[in-house]
Amino acid sequence: MKEFLEFSLDVKEALKNSSAVDALESTIISHGMPYPQNLETALALEEVVREHGATPATIAVIDGKIKIGLSKEELEYMAKAKNVLKLSRMDLAYALSKKMDGATTVAATMICAHLAGISVFATGGVGGVHRNVGKTFDISADLFELSKTPVLVVSAGVKSILDIPKTLEMLESLGVTVVGYKTDDFPSFYSRSSGVKLYMRVDTPKEAAQLFKTRKKLKIGGGVLLANPVSKEDEIDRELMDKTIEEALSIAEKNGVVGKDVTPFLLSRIVERLPKALEANVALVKANAALAAEVAKNL
Repeated sequence: MKEFLEFSLDVKEALKNSSAVDALESTIISHGMPYPQNLETALALEEVVREHGATPATIAVIDGKIKIGLSKEELEYMAKAKNVLKLSRMDLAYALSKKMDGATTVAATMICAHLAGISVFATGGVGGVHRNVGKTFDISADLFELSKTPVLVVSAGVKSILDIPKTLEMLESLGVTVVGYKTDDFPSFYSRSSGVKLYMRVDTPKEAAQLFKTRKKLKIGGGVLLANPVSKEDEIDRELMDKTIEEALSIAEKNGVVGKDVTPFLLSRIVERLPKALEANVALVKANAALAAEVAKNL
């Protein structure tokens, strides 16, 4: 992997000493928020991880290299750069072979983290089955990656723009362990509950780490999705959010938005209509980074 992987000095040292490392994605920087809020959020996330006793490893592809841990200059570059690919499993090799720049989605971040020997990854929300799947067959590669790659992913459930019941059915079919953190309700990103019950839960980072270790020992493959609800102070009313999403979906369909462009288009429309959504997004991903750091320490 030396041909493809480049480690920052602090991540390299942490892995060498078997210290806690928490992977972070770069799509939130290049495709999730406007500048300079994207850079401020990326730096804040890394600081949260450090405050909780782990080493942050933001992952991205720059000039055809998988960077495991970014410098401040590299974070700023990803925050400002144009024409940055949004990478998943299907096009990661393409970006490397062409020596291009790419921001890693949940799926690509999981792949890269696993290649680097990192077992825990914090994100906002994972992708899933889209609401108009009957027309588009749009199902995120994140779900399939969770079934293949042994990484524990901490998220606030899945993105609110998705068909959550179908997404959970898909995860069950793929054999992915979906567990609530201090909750029996599956969260829906901006809201603490999606209305779908979970039957697996853990109440401490130690329990989450033990669950992940047990799954690895069984050698059944795949990862764990640890669903951490947004705080009560930051959540947005579910009915209001659903109405806003339906309006955004209608506009996306009229404008012919498809494929990888759908999610960033919908999220930007939501923020236009509900400015609080951006604040909630930042708050929940910080909480996930903190929890991931605690789980990583227990591993």
